[in-house]
Amino acid sequence: MSAPSVTDVLTDGAEAVRVAEDLARGFAPGARDRDRDRLVPDAELRQIAASGLLGVTVPRAYGGADVGHRSLAEIFRVLAVADASISQVLQNHFVFVRVLRDRGAPAQQQFFFAEVLRGARFGNAMSERGVDRRKGETSTSLRPLDGTTDLLLNGRKYYTTGASTADWVPVKTRDPDGADAVAFVERGTPGLSFGEDWSALGQRGTHSGSTLLTDVRVPVEQIVGWPYDGEELRTAGAAGQLLHAAIDVGIAEAALAAAAEYVRTRTRAYADSPWERAADEHHLINDVGRQAVQVRAARALLERAADAVDTAEADPVLDAGRVAEASLAVAAARAFTAETAVTTASELFSYAGTSATDEEHGLDRFWRDARTHTLHDPTRWKHHHIGNHVLNGVAPRGPLL
Repeated sequence: MSAPSVTDVLTDGAEAVRVAEDLARGFAPGARDRDRDRLVPDAELRQIAASGLLGVTVPRAYGGADVGHRSLAEIFRVLAVADASISQVLQNHFVFVRVLRDRGAPAQQQFFFAEVLRGARFGNAMSERGVDRRKGETSTSLRPLDGTTDLLLNGRKYYTTGASTADWVPVKTRDPDGADAVAFVERGTPGLSFGEDWSALGQRGTHSGSTLLTDVRVPVEQIVGWPYDGEELRTAGAAGQLLHAAIDVGIAEAALAAAAEYVRTRTRAYADSPWERAADEHHLINDVGRQAVQVRAARALLERAADAVDTAEADPVLDAGRVAEASLAVAAARAFTAETAVTTASELFSYAGTSATDEEHGLDRFWRDARTHTLHDPTRWKHHHIGNHVLNGVAPRGPLL
C-alpha cells in the first residue's frame, strides 16, 4: 500500500508547531463525540499524514526538518489539548523514526524515511500480555522461510496503539538467533490482523487493542536490530517519555480551560454566596488560580526537560552528566505532569458543580484520558530515580535512558 500523498514537507520547528495549531483547532470540536462513540479518528489522522507533521524528525540528510525535542514536545502538547487520543497515536510513530535513526542500515533509512516524508505512519506492536517484561520474555518470534531470505513472523500483541490504521506496524520480536529485533510489517500483509478489543475507560480513540501475526512474511530488509541495551548511554528513552509528559500537559490545559468555560457560562452561584455569578466567588477564583499555577508549572517542567534532552544530544559524543540531567529532567516532568493532569481533570467538577457530570457535556473524558494515560509508567518510579540521585548520586538507568 502506498503512503498518503503529502502536500508539503515541513522545514523547521516553528512551521511544524503552526501546522499542529491549525490542525488542533479543527480537531477540538469533535473530540467529545469521538470519545463518546469510541470512534477511531481516521479523518484526523489522514489530515496529519497529509500535513507533513509525521516527517519532522527525519534527518536533514534524508530531506526532513530534524526538529528538536522542544518543538516536538510542543506539537504533542498542542494536539493533546485538542484530543489526547490523537496525540497518543502519534507517540510510537516518532519512537520508531528514532529507532531507524539509531539502528537502521543506510538502505533501510533511505526507504523508510522516504515513506515517512510521503506521509506514512508507524503504528506499534511492542507489548504482550502474560509475559514477564523484566526478564525480556516474548512469545513473538521470527523463523526462516525455506528457500528464501524472508522470515515468518508469529505472535500476539496488545496495547498496539494506532496499529490498525498505520501504514507500517513495527513489531518487537526475536530473530532466529534469539536477538531482539523490530520487524516492520506493511499494512495489508497477509496474516496481519487486528482485534476490536480496546475497551479502556479513557483514550478511547487510540485503538490500542490487539494485533495478531500469523505466518506473516517479512523480507529481511524490513527487520531492524533492537538498538538499545540496559547499560548503553543514550537519550532515546528520555525522548520517548518526554512526549508522554507533553500529552499530560495538554490534557491538564484542556481540562482547566473546559472548567473555566463551564463556570463562566453554566455554573450557578452557591446558595450562601453574596455574588450573582459563580465566577465571581472569591474562594472559587482562588481554587482555580491555584490549579492554574500547577498547570503552568507542569508546562514549564516540560519545556525545561525538552531543552535538557536537546542539550544532551547537541554533541556528537554523549556526555554522561548531560544524559543523566536529561533523564532526571524528564523524570521530574513526567511525575509532575501526570499528577497535574489527573488532579486538574478531577477538580474540574468541584469548580463546575453537579450539572457538569451530565454525560451530554463529556467533561469526564479529561479525567478518563488522564487516568488511563498516566498509568503507562508509575510516577513512584520517577520519584525513586530522582531521590536516588539526590541521596546516592545514582544516575537513572533502564527505560528512562
